[in-house]
Amino acid sequence: MARYRGPKSRIARRFRDPIFGPDKALERRSYAPGQHGPNKRRGKQSEYAIQLGEKQKAKYTYGILERQFANLFDKASRMKGITGENLLQLCEARLDNTVFRLGIAPTRRAARQFVSHKHITVNGEVVNIPSYTLKVGDVVGVREKSKSLEAISASLASSTKSFDWLEWNPSQMEGKVVALPSREMIPENIKEQLIVELYSK
Repeated sequence: MARYRGPKSRIARRFRDPIFGPDKALERRSYAPGQHGPNKRRGKQSEYAIQLGEKQKAKYTYGILERQFANLFDKASRMKGITGENLLQLCEARLDNTVFRLGIAPTRRAARQFVSHKHITVNGEVVNIPSYTLKVGDVVGVREKSKSLEAISASLASSTKSFDWLEWNPSQMEGKVVALPSREMIPENIKEQLIVELYSK
């Protein structure tokens, strides 16, 4: 399956969680999509189905494909510490996610596009690979030619969230990775232990 480009509200309703941001459709209809609506009798999910659903939710949240996600899990399992937390740290350390967290882009999809279109630099060099893994000390900035882009300015102006593991310099339009995020710093509603159990079978 290629990267998902379909209706975001449908996925949010499937997981009953606004994984792509605030969603009016989910607020109006907080049940899974389908022609039978909320009255369809849905059987009890198996343990495997619950674990698979959690993995799919994480993949949709971060916009990662199956093979990429499996590779991230393999890398996380070889790192010191708790595998589930390592996995989320690696997802958060992706360049597209960090651009989104810094407020340079309003969504992860937009962040991915900014990176692909060469608007973003890492340590002063243009990087156009959304999956690029950042390290502590790396500086993520907006390319000089792109600082006047209305989409970036509007996103930064409306951004209200800040994260302890990132340091933002508004005058230079750049942010620094000061640490890798602990689980408490990651707001995503993902049960990473279920993903670990799924891959451990």
